[in-house]
Amino acid sequence: MSTTSRHDRFGTNQTVLLLCPPGEPGYRRLALSVLRLEDGRVAEAVEVPMRFLLPHGFNKDGVEYREGRMKVATEQEWQAARKELLAAEQELAAHEQRVTKQRRELPWVPVEKHYTFATVDGPKSLPELFDGRSQLLIYHLMYGEDWKVACPGCTSVGDGLGCMVTHVNNRGVTLIAMSRAPLEKLVATKAQRGWTMPYVSGYGDDFLFDYGFAFRREEMFGIVRDEFDMGQLLREAPQWLQDYRDDVGAPDLQSAVSVSAGWSVFAMEDGAVYNTYRRYPPLVGPPYAPLLEFVPKP
Repeated sequence: MSTTSRHDRFGTNQTVLLLCPPGEPGYRRLALSVLRLEDGRVAEAVEVPMRFLLPHGFNKDGVEYREGRMKVATEQEWQAARKELLAAEQELAAHEQRVTKQRRELPWVPVEKHYTFATVDGPKSLPELFDGRSQLLIYHLMYGEDWKVACPGCTSVGDGLGCMVTHVNNRGVTLIAMSRAPLEKLVATKAQRGWTMPYVSGYGDDFLFDYGFAFRREEMFGIVRDEFDMGQLLREAPQWLQDYRDDVGAPDLQSAVSVSAGWSVFAMEDGAVYNTYRRYPPLVGPPYAPLLEFVPKP
């Protein structure tokens, strides 16, 4: 563990710039913290934003959420505040149970089209992806067909999926990741990251387009969903989107928005396959995000 203090970082300088990498969850702003030393004291600390990848971690007005200074209290005061919080947490847990019940009661939509996916074991149909189980859970990892690398945020999700596969499989659910990029790119990324979860490609198939996880160039400016207006996004071309294009090595902005992250769920009953659920951004985050909700600093 490093014992370097803030003063030690200055050395013989009066000003120091600290590079603050994007945080998780939410891919917060990459920033420079500008610290100025005056009379042996840190007189100023200014955070200069450089870029951000995705707006998760920002409030509804697009303003980055910042906590104030911490509160210091006695154990008795903490217990009183904790009791008040507990009531809110119990209310939230009850609400989440109601939402889960509502989600599981969604109607099932039959999959009537034939889809083919590229896997390391050769081409497979959608029913074959179930691997003998009755439910299929797909994480849609953003990796465009002409990108140089996968989405940095999505790769953090991929880092955690491997350890979940066995537990999910034991409950009758097959867990896989899927991207639009060709299989050879996926195989290289999987090896580089040390991933162990099944990772399949939807390249050359309509599946990702049909279920809203990929978008054709000729249709982009007319796409309006509950989550976003793609035409408006491309016309405004915000800085974060331009930065994201550079991060993944996409050739242009349309390529940068050609795929979407998310989750899709399929179930098999009497040999027939049904789509039961789909989730798109911004309701998508890394699996470890709930753990970070326990800590005081976002």
